[in-house]
Amino acid sequence: MVVAKEPALVRRIILAGTGPAGGVGVGKITPTLLSDMLRGLLAHKDPKRYLFFTRTAHGKAAATDFMNRLEERTEGRVNPTSPRGVAAQIVAIRRWGAQDPMDLASIEHPVLVANGEDDRMLPTRSSFDLAHRLPNASLRIYPDAGHGGLFQCHEQFVPQVLEFLR
Repeated sequence: MVVAKEPALVRRIILAGTGPAGGVGVGKITPTLLSDMLRGLLAHKDPKRYLFFTRTAHGKAAATDFMNRLEERTEGRVNPTSPRGVAAQIVAIRRWGAQDPMDLASIEHPVLVANGEDDRMLPTRSSFDLAHRLPNASLRIYPDAGHGGLFQCHEQFVPQVLEFLR
């Protein structure tokens, strides 16, 4: 929305784990979110393990590594999102998905679109759709990764981002 309204404010765009307004499957996260949150509650585990990562052996190991990395920082940590904040985010995502599809053809900025190949929160095909509709986009899909593909594949994602921003 920023680049559509004020294109001079933006040089390059990185869109990770997202899709275009009105895109197929965009905004339909509530059943998955509730299911994975319940699964986490019943297993006494953070629901991020289920929401962001695949359930393969590799995905489970990546989830454990990610959760351990989250614990490394002991100062200056971001406060957990409140239930009210989560609810507001769900409403915003649902509204984004319910909009008419946006015309993205006029956005000429370089765009890096990234996602995991098996995103449960937002169908990976939405990332393909997004990259296809943006005239100057490149797409990175990380194998055996979910919505948290950039966390799971950070060793690939970070150098790709740095190269893209040069």
